[in-house]
Amino acid sequence: MSQYKYQSGFGSHFSSEDERCPNSLPVGQNSPQQCPYGLYAEQLSGSAFTAPRTENVRTWLYRKLPSAVHKPFKRYEGSKYLSQNWDEQPPNPNQMRWKPFDIPAKEQETITFVDGFHTVCGAGDARARHGLAIHIYLCNTSMDNSAFYNSDGDLLIVPQQGVLDITTELGRMTVSPNEICVIPQGIRFAVKIDSLSRGYILEVYDGHFCLPDLGPIGANGLANPRDFETPVAWFDDTAGKEYQVISKFQGSLFVATQNHSIFDVVAWHGNYVPYKYDLSKFMVINSTRYSHRGFRNLSASLVGAGAHFPSSVLS
Repeated sequence: MSQYKYQSGFGSHFSSEDERCPNSLPVGQNSPQQCPYGLYAEQLSGSAFTAPRTENVRTWLYRKLPSAVHKPFKRYEGSKYLSQNWDEQPPNPNQMRWKPFDIPAKEQETITFVDGFHTVCGAGDARARHGLAIHIYLCNTSMDNSAFYNSDGDLLIVPQQGVLDITTELGRMTVSPNEICVIPQGIRFAVKIDSLSRGYILEVYDGHFCLPDLGPIGANGLANPRDFETPVAWFDDTAGKEYQVISKFQGSLFVATQNHSIFDVVAWHGNYVPYKYDLSKFMVINSTRYSHRGFRNLSASLVGAGAHFPSSVLS
């Protein structure tokens, strides 16, 4: 696990390059006529091109081959329980709850992260870019020589059992129970596991995840931006293998093949990135586990606003 490195921050502009190719990130320009090492420059957009600066999210990738170099997409038949039709089951007003989905042994059936999607519920429509879906994932096999990306929206992944070893186009990260990660729309990734894994996925069709305003609780608290971790650049230099690219588009899955690694991004910079967060660092209001806010600062601000306290409270 120690081989994985991260950059800290939420909503920041990051820059990274694989240490095996120093100075691979162009200086002073995004798309030079000739990139270092003969790399190809691509921009991955997470917002409209004309969005205001505060809302504009994009990342420049410098990869060994263009991401469009693959054979045409075809229907993917591996996932049986992924759905976007909320009317498949008739409504039922009775009290119900979901039992944990069983994870079959690998000897019985091999299930990757993508094949193990089970849609629980949802609302809205991915085609209208509005709404959300909730899935359970389970897997007993790593994704070898394949990757997945969601064209419909962002994915928030919450492991409940087993550690996920996630390789993204922008780098690698591990996500354990009591941690969460977010893979933004359009970023390709693969999941490897060492043991059986199961967890939850929240898929949102419009916008991106953001941190709420702190408001009257002060300048600090809840989830601190510095505790979010984004992977550093890493590329796969293996060649001569066939890779599958699985795409979720308007609720359906498609697959294309290519004869080079999907993870060939040598360097990148931008603010459209995957990230992880350790939930143990979250400070709930009225919790004394951490002293992020500080009662003195809060009381001083209230006194400045005209509030009155007994002297024993402020001492």
